[in-house]
Amino acid sequence: MQLNLGTKIRELRRRDGRTQEALADALGVTAQAVSRWESGGSYPDMEIIPAIANYFHVSIDELFGYHDEREEKIKTVLENATKILTKQGFRMYQGSLSEDVGECINMLRAASEEFPNEPKILLKLAQALHMWGWNKYGSKGRPADSTGIIEYDSDSNAKNVFWQEAIRVYEKLLKANPSSEDREIAICQITPLYCRVGEYEKAKALANDQNAIIICKELLLPMATVGEEKARYQGERIMALLSNLSFAISESVALRPAVSSSEYGRQILLSVINLYETVFVDGRCGRWHWDIGHLYLTLSGYEKDNNGSLENILNYFDKGFDHCKKYQRIYHEGEYQYSAPLISALPKIEKGDLAPIGEDFWKKELKNYPQNIRDELRKNKKYAECFA
Repeated sequence: MQLNLGTKIRELRRRDGRTQEALADALGVTAQAVSRWESGGSYPDMEIIPAIANYFHVSIDELFGYHDEREEKIKTVLENATKILTKQGFRMYQGSLSEDVGECINMLRAASEEFPNEPKILLKLAQALHMWGWNKYGSKGRPADSTGIIEYDSDSNAKNVFWQEAIRVYEKLLKANPSSEDREIAICQITPLYCRVGEYEKAKALANDQNAIIICKELLLPMATVGEEKARYQGERIMALLSNLSFAISESVALRPAVSSSEYGRQILLSVINLYETVFVDGRCGRWHWDIGHLYLTLSGYEKDNNGSLENILNYFDKGFDHCKKYQRIYHEGEYQYSAPLISALPKIEKGDLAPIGEDFWKKELKNYPQNIRDELRKNKKYAECFA
């Protein structure tokens, strides 16, 4: 390690076009001392190491040659964690996850101790804890108030030790200078989590501290560009707004039992689906096949829970199944180009760009259906994989 230190000092000095004399003057040592360091004849005192790192604008880890090893280790941890977490599927509820996630949390905890301020490790740990909290305790709700909206049972949810740990990790992440993308993800995930455990003031303060929708990048970039670039950002603006509109309406319906059980609730979700299908006029919905599939499966569930017709239950399930299968095919194949007029300039989907659907997704989905409906679905060979 020490022999590499002299070599690293020489590499950095030459990288920056500095002489041994210039480095010596900056550090208050002789040029002969620098020469001896670089040749391996002696080594800098430990007290001067921070000054050397500062002079070359690198970390002490990088000065000692730890940087590449560190980055490789972090990359391996993140890849392993992502592989475990993404295979669990998209829907979270009590008892939905395998024990792999618990082991993944222990791996990420150890990594966060080794790399205490690494934002991506912290984000992945917070997400895993968030998921595990759902798995162990679920989310408790209280009867709706006069607004008709189900409220979180914050007294009960606050006892979820995994959610409390997740919040602490999210908060640490937000102080660790994360990338703008990681910061946005963390804020979107910690805000509703604050609410679930009754930390409403923290949630509102965090929300009020963010930019207004009128100055977000999706709205500004189409104004800041021309030509093909402008067309791409216009498409991204449309899909960002549509995706968030879809989420907002779906959540609002789900939190109002009187609405989700009504014809009005079903019609408004169908209106959102119709908007998606109008934008994707050619039926090539790319990554949004999953969103549309999820909406159809939600409709199937509402029909099931409210004594809807068997015909509607099976029809919505079939459409949801088809969209999820198209998403899955794109995930495996990649090389997918959008072609509908308003979004044809969106970037092509490459293999590996999409998150996988959980291996037992359909098994978990059908768990919520009564036996008679599962029997009807089982009759159709099209759904054979759902029962494999």
